[in-house]
Amino acid sequence: MPTDIPEPQAVCDSISRSAIFLVATLKAGPDSASTVRALCADVAALVRAVGTRAPTANLSCVCGFGSDGWDTLFGAPRPANLHAFREFGEGKRRAIGTPGDILLHIRADHMDLCFELASLLMERLRDAVSVVDEVHGFRYFDLRDMVGFVDGTENPSGREAVEFALISDQDPAFAGGSYVMVQKYLHDMVAWESLPVEAQERIIGRRKLSDVELADGVKPSSSHSSLTTIEKDGKEVKILRHNMAFGRPGAGEFGTYFIGYASAPEPIEQMLENMFVGRPPGNYDRLLDYSRAVTGGLFFVPSASMLEDLADRDPQASKEESPSAG
Repeated sequence: MPTDIPEPQAVCDSISRSAIFLVATLKAGPDSASTVRALCADVAALVRAVGTRAPTANLSCVCGFGSDGWDTLFGAPRPANLHAFREFGEGKRRAIGTPGDILLHIRADHMDLCFELASLLMERLRDAVSVVDEVHGFRYFDLRDMVGFVDGTENPSGREAVEFALISDQDPAFAGGSYVMVQKYLHDMVAWESLPVEAQERIIGRRKLSDVELADGVKPSSSHSSLTTIEKDGKEVKILRHNMAFGRPGAGEFGTYFIGYASAPEPIEQMLENMFVGRPPGNYDRLLDYSRAVTGGLFFVPSASMLEDLADRDPQASKEESPSAG
């Protein structure tokens, strides 16, 4: 990582075996905002306190804030590309936006550590926020998603992960930060499993067992891998996925929690437009005939050092100092 970029949160850490995703909205009143800001300074200490119980389990927590949440909690200045989740598609095939001011992405190789940290964080936040979505995710075999294909094959790693996932000189005041988009997908596994493997492979664009990408002459332009490949100026633009499987077999619930980090929302939004609208329009991702997005949120993840500094941010003062104030 370049030395001039502030220390990031654990955005580029390797994929864990377990994760808890918490999305919450702020309760009304100044005390709620003050409680959240105070926690910003203590998240790293709580991670260390719980993580020392199993040092090799790689416990981490990434904290992100939605557009409205940022304004309420911190005011100006604000990240250049932070905005409300943009919806795509229509009817049953639609990427919907759902409420969310705060995102906590907690992960480790043991669920008990995730659970303990989530409990401590919510003990601090309980009177200040309302949890609107909570998902406990797990690694499914060899990084498979719930529909049986390897997930995140094209994830960038090393310096490439830093390049694609973290902000640098494009928004210097927020360098070391990242944008993260989350969606919870539910799958119709009965309908999906009724398809022959060859049909599933054409929908995904890869072989199910080997994970080898289908040849260009075989892979449909409507395949998931085709539509989520983004190029700009002749170069592929990647995002960093930390997707997790989740479900409740007794309730017939089987899902994938999509979480993608990027230095700007644009590439993820382009992927969603390609999937839900089509490239060209109408040539949509056929996986959506079997998968439905039920949540959607966009958040900004400040650098680790900025997260601690935000504890002292006074949003009212930033309004008074703004040239447009009054």
